[in-house]
Amino acid sequence: MHDAETTVTGGQARGADERKAAALAAFKDLARDPGVPKPDPILVVDNVVRRFGGLTAVEVNHVEVQRGSITALIGPNGAGKTTFFNQLTGFDTADSGAWTFNGRAMNGVPAHKVARAGMVRTFQLTKALSRLTVMENMRLGAQQQKGENFWRALFPGIWRGQEQEITERAEDLLVRFKLDAKRDDFAGSLSGGQRKLLEMARALMVNPELVMLDEPMAGVNPALTQSLLGHVKDLREQGMTVLFVEHDMDMVRDISDWVIVMAQGAVIAEGPPSTIMSDERVIDAYLGAHHDAPLSEDELEAQLHEAEAALEAEIHDTGDSAGVTAPEPETAEERQK
Repeated sequence: MHDAETTVTGGQARGADERKAAALAAFKDLARDPGVPKPDPILVVDNVVRRFGGLTAVEVNHVEVQRGSITALIGPNGAGKTTFFNQLTGFDTADSGAWTFNGRAMNGVPAHKVARAGMVRTFQLTKALSRLTVMENMRLGAQQQKGENFWRALFPGIWRGQEQEITERAEDLLVRFKLDAKRDDFAGSLSGGQRKLLEMARALMVNPELVMLDEPMAGVNPALTQSLLGHVKDLREQGMTVLFVEHDMDMVRDISDWVIVMAQGAVIAEGPPSTIMSDERVIDAYLGAHHDAPLSEDELEAQLHEAEAALEAEIHDTGDSAGVTAPEPETAEERQK
């Protein structure tokens, strides 16, 4: 029995290594330019713009997500990452632009049809239905249920078999995500990390091809972080493509094959995680342009004059507030007395 388990575990490890190697091979020798074409993109985005009044929140000219990869989408707060997710998944409407998933145009498609096509997302703030049980949340994630039709619902024989299949699949996923002991608990009683696990497990009820995770580690207890990391990696092992938003750079380096960087609504850089954080464009986006450039002699002298002027003004203001004036310098005769 032990030998059989070892063989299975070894086979899974080899499969994971092969998928990782295939993903890395797809990115080999790619340029580090924003919007660089990928060998086999599952998602292609062109000229997507979203404005709120006079603010342009998203202005992405072109970006592609490689099939079978784990791609990170990073950027400073307010870069437009979540808004970009909302456009692609039908939770918001772009002002202009187009994007395709598996070659099918998706702009203007409502969120439920986007999910039905195989493109699902999770949220930074989890959307578990608190007053339903964990199992009921899982069942809701399944698509095209016969019992959802009013007239068919009146005849249990039509939908009972399908519901049993859905329940069995939900049970398997709950075991995989270590939530099976919570199956009959209300979702609202789960911890923040457990709700993240539930949302990820529920997304898989759709049998998706592309899973989009919006800050999967946000607010998660450190004890569950490694478990979530393992599940994200496992998505690729199951043949899915992953696009995730994250601020934790250690996580980005650990699990991603490719990194896309956004700033002020636009994609400014792409590259492998091993090099992207040393890219000058990324450093400028996070820390400000020329934050570490040495000052010239003129700049140093100007700063010195400013400091001296500020000090003199402070001394003058202090004297005025005390109702006194600075004493005149002593003469030589006064010093002799």
